[in-house]
Amino acid sequence: MQAQNFSLPAYLDRIAFRGEAKPDLPTLISLMRHQLRAVPFENLDVQAGKVVSLVPEHIVEKIVHRRRGGYCYEVNGIFSMALQALGIPHRYVAARPMFYPVRRPRTHMGIIATVEGVDWLCDLGFGSYGLRAPIRIDTLDVEVPQDHDTFMLGKSEVGEIVLKAKVEGEWTTQYGFDLSRQEWVDFAPANYMNSTHPEAIFVKQFVVVLHTEAGRKILSGDTFKVVEQGRTSKREIAPVDRAALLREQFGLVIAP
Repeated sequence: MQAQNFSLPAYLDRIAFRGEAKPDLPTLISLMRHQLRAVPFENLDVQAGKVVSLVPEHIVEKIVHRRRGGYCYEVNGIFSMALQALGIPHRYVAARPMFYPVRRPRTHMGIIATVEGVDWLCDLGFGSYGLRAPIRIDTLDVEVPQDHDTFMLGKSEVGEIVLKAKVEGEWTTQYGFDLSRQEWVDFAPANYMNSTHPEAIFVKQFVVVLHTEAGRKILSGDTFKVVEQGRTSKREIAPVDRAALLREQFGLVIAP
């Protein structure tokens, strides 16, 4: 998937990437880390009553030129454009969120990037306990430290690959997926559901996450959390103060 208005130099500038970008593993890791720290995972458009656009050119305009963020299809979509520009083979996979109390459809998007014959799961849009760097698909049942977080890939009872994150000392399954290749258009129904369904988390409340070197900053509803080196502090945010918080902590401006 590519957009006519996508420019690799403009994207690299947006994520504050310095140096030469190459189709290799160090670049893949660095791109993901830089984007996570520069482009917030956010649902401001949904909260404004809009259906998120999956038109590639709209995603470039929003994230690169207007310096906004987006949710999984948008932030993984712009990452995909960068991989394509660099010549890194990759494909989309559809994942089933598994932290809900009821079974959910496969509404989440992930990316499998192939570098030097090895497949890596890249995901820049899963919110609070999302990956901080690529993780090898063939490394199952092995704890993978990433900064102050720990992740692990395993297999579910039905044979899906599952991503687990250690949350407050306990393993929590985040989502499950298989390696079936998905097309960009395959995510249109899930995007519409996440933008409009009254039970979708993005419709129900603000969700904004920005990675930092030491952890994450998270706005969930009216609660602002800062996670640093595994420790969490939080405070409640009044609706009247939300715009200032988004601007100061996440670099986001809500258009009038």
